[in-house]
Amino acid sequence: MRAAGDRALLVIPPSRALIPPLLAALGVRLDGVVDVLPAAETVLVTLAAPADAEPVRRRLTAVLADLAATAAGAQGPPWPSDRVVSGSSPAHDPDAGTDPLVVPVRYDGADLPHVAELLGLTVDEMIAQHTGVEWRCAFVGFAPGFGYLESPDGRLTVPRRAQSRTAIPPGAVALAGGYSAVYPRRSPGGWQLIGTTDVRMWDVDRDPPALVRAGTRVRFAAVDR
Repeated sequence: MRAAGDRALLVIPPSRALIPPLLAALGVRLDGVVDVLPAAETVLVTLAAPADAEPVRRRLTAVLADLAATAAGAQGPPWPSDRVVSGSSPAHDPDAGTDPLVVPVRYDGADLPHVAELLGLTVDEMIAQHTGVEWRCAFVGFAPGFGYLESPDGRLTVPRRAQSRTAIPPGAVALAGGYSAVYPRRSPGGWQLIGTTDVRMWDVDRDPPALVRAGTRVRFAAVDR
């Protein structure tokens, strides 16, 4: 755990697997903590005042020790239902709780055959792998609304493209480095494109604008159109 200025702590868990339960533990807001920002291997904890640094550090150290001791038996709860979103979906429903967001995907990406070949799968098998697991948003970065989704078993891990594309359209569904993501807007990118969706991942007219945030669970569903 490192100081990040006088009002924040950078937590570096011994394992990336501890980040989701750490975020869940921090969801029960600790005194002195005003914000929590996860990344691929770290969690930035912002403090209310410099005087909170030491008590929060002690509490976080105890939380991490407890999580490390119980990580092997930690399992997420079963989710009772799915929440399907279409391209014309209204604002994110805060009452949806922890139900997975279901994103319909046309598996028509330019890199789909190449990705299947990299994984030693047929295209149909690769699609079944992508739709057959519940993904979790580990963190958001690169662009507003760009959620890095990871699977519990690390499936479909493929490298980035050797050469990035100069423009990827919004709604492109992609894989790279063990993550899946949906491009929220037109931008350059080097991920492997496997499909497209009409779901708007970022919409300034929504509250909040981002459809996925750290901890959001996502399922992909194959559709024809």
